[in-house]
Amino acid sequence: MNILLVKLSSLGDVLHNLPIVWDVRARFPEARVDWVVEEGYVDLLEPLRTREGFRGVDNVISIALRRWKKGLFKGETWAELGRCRAQLRQTPYDLVIETQGLIKSALVTRMAGRAPGAVIAGLANRTDYSGYEPLARLFYNRAVQVPAQCHAVDRSRRVAAAAMDMAFPERAAALPRFFPDGWLPVPPAGYAGLGPYALCFHATARDAKRWADENWVVLGRELADHGLTVLFPWGNAAERAISERLAARIPGARVPEAFRLQEAFGIIAGASLTLGVDTGLTHLSAVLGRPTVELYCDSPRWKTEGYWSPLIRNLGDLGAPPEAAEVVAAACALLDRS
Repeated sequence: MNILLVKLSSLGDVLHNLPIVWDVRARFPEARVDWVVEEGYVDLLEPLRTREGFRGVDNVISIALRRWKKGLFKGETWAELGRCRAQLRQTPYDLVIETQGLIKSALVTRMAGRAPGAVIAGLANRTDYSGYEPLARLFYNRAVQVPAQCHAVDRSRRVAAAAMDMAFPERAAALPRFFPDGWLPVPPAGYAGLGPYALCFHATARDAKRWADENWVVLGRELADHGLTVLFPWGNAAERAISERLAARIPGARVPEAFRLQEAFGIIAGASLTLGVDTGLTHLSAVLGRPTVELYCDSPRWKTEGYWSPLIRNLGDLGAPPEAAEVVAAACALLDRS
């Protein structure tokens, strides 16, 4: 049995797709399982690679649609695309599971090799507050209907279950799993001398999803009083300026150097507490099972809230940012628990 998983991007979406690896292995433990993903997110799948004592993803196929789109008239772009297509066609897949519902990801299913009678499964409908392109259905021979209000993890698991002729694994009976048991990344050396630290992910692609700066200051001062070094990571120059402005108002707070996604695993795993808006790095903390407070300011909480660990607190909702006092109370409760 050869199975291809197609979830290209972005950070949070790839993370919320991880549990279908366990669902596929439960149904087909000896299958070859490959995953095609955007080149920037390959590191997310590294812990799931099959190795001695663990069956996960056998082959990660890197694709660069985002980069290729910017260089359509370059010969190098078409050469890379050709090599990627050749790699995808090397294996005759019996089952292709595409959980993104976009034309670009559906096109990848067309590039893949297929065994006779192969099942190509994908979303049949749009879910609320999620991207969906109806023309993608033309590329599937099994379109799966899901509830309009469906958590990102449950949406992927519903598509995978239908593709494998299985009942949807209900949360109460089968909580999602994300990374192998016992796998714990180590923080980079520079974080060893910080002592206990808290990560505050204030940045997001959409300003409406940000939590007010004054709230971060109130929270940061409270965390500092609890003996934590407060860190404000950033991803670009504008975010760094905000991080520096916030850190300047909180005793002992720091603005760390930019870090790569591969390093983020260890940095987040080493934190005593992570707090952040609805963004990929906050979700990484949640799927790692670390103490996490997720802040929803302008997105629906039901769509991505962490429900699989007692160490996760989900606060706020669409158009209803949480109050600083509420977040402080949740943070203190998690610190006392740990």
